[in-house]
Amino acid sequence: MSLLVPVILGSVRSDRQGVKAARFITRHLKGRSCEAPLVDPLELGLPLLDRMYKEYHKGEAPEVLERLAELFRRADAFVVVSGEYNHSIPPALSNTLDHFLEEYFWRPSAIVCYSGGRFGGVRAAMQLRAMLCELGTPSIPSLLPIPEIGTALTADGDAQASWLDKAARRFVDELAWYADALRRQRAEGTPY
Repeated sequence: MSLLVPVILGSVRSDRQGVKAARFITRHLKGRSCEAPLVDPLELGLPLLDRMYKEYHKGEAPEVLERLAELFRRADAFVVVSGEYNHSIPPALSNTLDHFLEEYFWRPSAIVCYSGGRFGGVRAAMQLRAMLCELGTPSIPSLLPIPEIGTALTADGDAQASWLDKAARRFVDELAWYADALRRQRAEGTPY
């Protein structure tokens, strides 16, 4: 059975580089027979968080939140693609993630991080790791950092260096292992 792994993109900036990383990891997920829909905050147009999805009465949440909640409830895992803004995560990513809570529970997440420099966004990833755990979707041990994203990937998300494809395959294999294991456990029941 294939896995459903939404890829949550974090940037809404003009000339954003993260979309290349999202295309790159989506291709690798699909290569492993995963369904990998892109969750793009630029296309979603979510309002700044006023109320979480769960705080709306049944049937009163905006349609975009209903669609996302339904997708997230069906998901087996999540991949979060984050740039590094001032050593932290992009505000659009935080806003997208914060609209939900229970929909993430008992599902693993994986972090693809990037930056224009040599650190590949790992400083933001450390903060994101704590946030994802608090949301109930703890991240797998590995990260997939992409340094110098401006030249590391083409506009279509093709790797310019062979190490990136090799690292992505290992990363996706690890996420799939956790996703399969937690899917089996969810089927048997969760602590609450």
